[in-house]
Amino acid sequence: MARNNDRRDRGQEREEPELLEKLVGINRVAKVVKGGRRFGFAALVVVGDGKGRAGFGTGKAREVPEAIRKATEGAKRNMVRIPLRDGRTLHHDNKGNYGAGKVLLRAAPAGTGIIAGGPMRAVFEVLGIQDIVAKSIGSSNPHNMIKATFSALNHIQAPRAVAQKRGKRVGDILVKREDKAATGDDAAAS
Repeated sequence: MARNNDRRDRGQEREEPELLEKLVGINRVAKVVKGGRRFGFAALVVVGDGKGRAGFGTGKAREVPEAIRKATEGAKRNMVRIPLRDGRTLHHDNKGNYGAGKVLLRAAPAGTGIIAGGPMRAVFEVLGIQDIVAKSIGSSNPHNMIKATFSALNHIQAPRAVAQKRGKRVGDILVKREDKAATGDDAAAS
């Protein structure tokens, strides 16, 4: 019995240093009571391994460090895997929404960098995305933006998964960019 616990502990120790954590925002809320105001804090944190796994979490507490710790634990529990093309960008463009928050995510060529605003940038950095163009169209509330971003990321599909669903080969699904360019040039010449 003790061996299993040791293995579990070693696995947790090994996983911890690999995770990147980003604090997206802290809200201070006040509760008015008879003696004055009682302050509480709500933290929003995103966590990822830089290799295609990420999650977000929220935590509330009377002190900031405790709120951050709770949010980080929640983020680690809710991690999801996102398929990336060449480990640096998305496979295809996508839209996501949550409440009034709407985001547009576009795959980008190598060398573009992360072109995105605050909360979305944090998600992409911990996810390990290096080239992406993203736009927030709706609410600028960090909670809604992050949930909308994860909504879009959860709908990203790898070509291998699409090919498997359709019963085809990956080569049949992917059209080479050169083939597209040649077809586009022929159509423009006509």
